[in-house]
Amino acid sequence: MTTPAPTAATLAVPGATLYYETRGSGPLLLLIPGGAGDAGMYRTLAAALADRYTVVSYDQRCMSRSRLDGPLADQEVQVWSDDARRLLDHLAPHDEAFVMGCSSGAITALDLLARHPDRVRRAVAHEPPLLELLADPAPHRALFAEVRETARTRGPGPAMARFGEGLAEGGSGDHGHDRSHDPGHDGHRGELPPDLEEMAERMHANAPAFLEHVLCPFSSSAPDVSALRRAADKLVLAVGRDSRGLEPLYGPAARLAELLGAGAPAEFPGGHLAAVEQPHDFAEHLALLLR
Repeated sequence: MTTPAPTAATLAVPGATLYYETRGSGPLLLLIPGGAGDAGMYRTLAAALADRYTVVSYDQRCMSRSRLDGPLADQEVQVWSDDARRLLDHLAPHDEAFVMGCSSGAITALDLLARHPDRVRRAVAHEPPLLELLADPAPHRALFAEVRETARTRGPGPAMARFGEGLAEGGSGDHGHDRSHDPGHDGHRGELPPDLEEMAERMHANAPAFLEHVLCPFSSSAPDVSALRRAADKLVLAVGRDSRGLEPLYGPAARLAELLGAGAPAEFPGGHLAAVEQPHDFAEHLALLLR
């Protein structure tokens, strides 16, 4: 079954034009995509929440339909969180908004909350891969750098294969082919819900930009723990149950929760891609956290 089409629009921001989609009614909920994803990765999730929220998602700059004004270079967390803030200023200039981000989108959400807490009612950050929070980030940092170099020299397919292998080597259990950042990778397209197949093509096209210009700059960034501590009542750190043992994915949220004195992170069903692979379960867990 297909989901209703959203209303699409664009917003000019410094250095880019952002494509975004809106559906539903109620308080604003901004969904920030991660990895090589775009607004389409939240299609089913957004539809499941549209009876309770005005759900907005968008393509991050340099991804899919959000075009840069100049050449592609390494991306900056603060620039992407400023994009999110400008969307909120445009769509709900007088109200705080709910925000949820996954993976690199969670890194954006954390920076948005740290620098603009007045714009956020509650932020849910699902598995931000902030490697510098780990007790020993060096091996994971080396893996991510190897993945980036593999993408540059051999292409995104071998890079994602190396990513999955590296995560399995550093973790435990049966995670040998983790699809942590690219469900649009060729080997897994058939597993996506039918209404996400079009998005998978765009994600595959986005993979070089993500692997070469987002993965390392974002994962090596350091969150402003002091600012997040001041806004801790607005923050929910979250992980996927199936990500246990995958330290670069599960560990940073757990460590940040400890630093903020926030207790254990909220645990969602599924793994790193639960918002795509289990959108209805994810939606119900998210709605409970946003109350």
